[in-house]
Amino acid sequence: MAAPAKAVVVPGNGGGDVAAHGWYGWVQRALEQIPGFLCLAKNMPDPITARESIWLPFMETELQCDEKTIVIGHSSGAIAAMRYAETHRVYAIVLVSAYTSDLGDENERASGYFSRPWQWEKIKANCTHIVQFGSTDDPFLPWEEQQEVADRLGAELYKFSDRGHFQNTEFHELISVVTSMLQAPS
Repeated sequence: MAAPAKAVVVPGNGGGDVAAHGWYGWVQRALEQIPGFLCLAKNMPDPITARESIWLPFMETELQCDEKTIVIGHSSGAIAAMRYAETHRVYAIVLVSAYTSDLGDENERASGYFSRPWQWEKIKANCTHIVQFGSTDDPFLPWEEQQEVADRLGAELYKFSDRGHFQNTEFHELISVVTSMLQAPS
């Protein structure tokens, strides 16, 4: 597979300006310092419910996620990245605060991502690299679901106990992971 040419940040649901929220804009600016590398962090359509039927086509047509793309997904964005990788080849998925169920939440259920079983083997076959960041003190996601994602995907797991839902304003470990992907042969 060709070396990655860009990264795309797929945010969690909730709305607001993606470039100004949490670590998204900071990561975009840091990755764009790499010569010849592009990073997109665009506002998503349907930002509150984050419907699969809207987000996945947007990832394909507007963000142009392809085999040269590192898809960085946070929370609902991590779910979108996994579902996207079931049917599309991408260079890598970097999952931040990933989970496996609708968590009993009506909005999560309405998103459409949890209406069928996960296709773990297809995700693995469509990604050269799978990395996951999770924290045992996440107030929204049980650790068991985060661990299940890592186990099912054979992800390179970065497990923390003090990052909550990764709503900080900088994310140095993520930059290091992406930088190492750019330096490693496929």
